[in-house]
Amino acid sequence: MTDLPQQSKKTALLPLSDAVQEALEVTKRGCEELLIEAEFAQKLARSEQSGTPLRIKLGLDPTAPDLHLGHTVVLNKMRQLQNLGHNVIFLIGDFTSMIGDPSGRNITRPPLTAEQIKENAQTYFAQASLVLDPARTEIRYNSEWSDPLGARGMIELAAKYTVARMLERDDFTKRFKAGTPISVHEFLYPLMQGYDSVALKSDLELGGTDQKFNLLVGRELQKDYGQEQQCILTMPLLEGLDGVEKMSKSKNNTIGITEPGNTMFAKVMSISDGMMWRYYELLSFRSLAEIAGFKAEVEGGRNPRDIKVLLAQEIVERFHSLSAAEEALADFVHRASGGIPDTIPEAQLSGAPMAIGQLLKQANLCPSTSEALRMVEQGGVRIDGVVISDKALKMESGTFVLQVGKRKFCRITLAV
Repeated sequence: MTDLPQQSKKTALLPLSDAVQEALEVTKRGCEELLIEAEFAQKLARSEQSGTPLRIKLGLDPTAPDLHLGHTVVLNKMRQLQNLGHNVIFLIGDFTSMIGDPSGRNITRPPLTAEQIKENAQTYFAQASLVLDPARTEIRYNSEWSDPLGARGMIELAAKYTVARMLERDDFTKRFKAGTPISVHEFLYPLMQGYDSVALKSDLELGGTDQKFNLLVGRELQKDYGQEQQCILTMPLLEGLDGVEKMSKSKNNTIGITEPGNTMFAKVMSISDGMMWRYYELLSFRSLAEIAGFKAEVEGGRNPRDIKVLLAQEIVERFHSLSAAEEALADFVHRASGGIPDTIPEAQLSGAPMAIGQLLKQANLCPSTSEALRMVEQGGVRIDGVVISDKALKMESGTFVLQVGKRKFCRITLAV
């Protein structure tokens, strides 16, 4: 969508109190864009004056059963808005999941079956409740109003947007120019997401930066239906453990919010020192002043590892407990000194003497023998804590601990 929304006309602008100014700053922290800021400030002022909370909407399609820290960037913002006293609507896109969100895609996204959607949706809110206050969260499913539309309603809704307007979407434009097929049903996705805002009469909708077009469609549809238009808050897409690609299960670079505390802690500690500050800004509940103080300490010579430990502990405590965070720190220190965790996977294998590459593959520590030998060559494999470098090594029968990298362990019992 090329042209930005215009601020709707107001008969009189309300003055912004200190509380409204503070709420505006909380809303903007870490965000990519707030459209339109002046409009949202007036919504906050009217809410304060009337005592009526704003309706804040976040929609997630249950495309996978598990949430990761990338999802919590917007969930954290929703929690902050809850803490300001506003009503949060956690919308599960059980209807839109059957279409498949084309945002950021260069091919048609395979739609999910009804069974897959139901299975994934069952765990979504339980996991989101680790961030949101469930007592102050309204759960809705967009099939509530999308199913009753029927064919006639769909046609009437589709008449409100032109193909030319749809092709303003960057991903659609690229696919059209490349001759990559675009299915007609993909045009329905932003319309249906936009119609969610009409059905819920939302005042503010949140989403990742890749959702901006869809969020603007909702704003325009509200205008068509005679409603006050929602404001839009886009949040950055959090990079994954590789520090390059956005956090995604398909990229295998995620930190799942239901992963064991020790695993979460170690993964946070594996991010780069530079990326640590982005994680602090988007994931930490510490004040910006406190984070700025941490930066000053690092610039003054403090080891950034110390600051990263505080971040890892905060995240583990949030999704597990304080004791789990303390145990995770102790386990990480133990591993860093060459120690072996108390609890590790075990495997019983046969075929001794077995080549080290084959052994690592069968123990599910490496995806292939070639990758296993590469890890040996790089010094990333240990047996009972001792680094091995012989790619031709064959292990005799016995029990021993195999380690690949910093986090992969397995206690092997190898028989003839």
